[in-house]
Amino acid sequence: MRWMWIDRIIAFEPRRSLTAIKCVSLAESHLHDHFSADTDRPAAPVMPTSLIIEGMAQTAGILVGSVNRFREKVVLAKIVRAVLDQDVLPGQTIRYTALIDRLDGAGASTTGTVERLDHAKQDGRWDAIGAVDLLFSHVDRNLAGVTFPEANFVFSDNFRTLVESAGIPFDAPT
Repeated sequence: MRWMWIDRIIAFEPRRSLTAIKCVSLAESHLHDHFSADTDRPAAPVMPTSLIIEGMAQTAGILVGSVNRFREKVVLAKIVRAVLDQDVLPGQTIRYTALIDRLDGAGASTTGTVERLDHAKQDGRWDAIGAVDLLFSHVDRNLAGVTFPEANFVFSDNFRTLVESAGIPFDAPT
């Protein structure tokens, strides 16, 4: 995983659920262009919706991959539904909670909720801002019989550290 859109795993129930958080910071370069200032308006940085969806995909993908201790290649096959009702700004934290709905040899379906903590409010309340439902496929069991090279699925040291620091067993080759 080249880009990490989650910072820490905060809860894990094997084969059932995984919760991760992402602290959004103005130090992240993607916020500088989304949306940058122009002659008519000041800068209004927001976390791009596509990256919030990717954060949920990484959270749910870790959950699905953990079932077989990351020995199988799991890829996002389909975004079934993605609804995000509010923006996330620098200084706020995103919480992703993924649940496995169905899991079999071909893959898995997950449902997820996206919540936001606005530290400026100081009330400590997480507000639900969206839902993302995903389908994952076990690439090694694809119907086309294609063999995929290991090099395409090598996890970075950062990914492995994230997973192992949460106490999730990781048996994938290094």
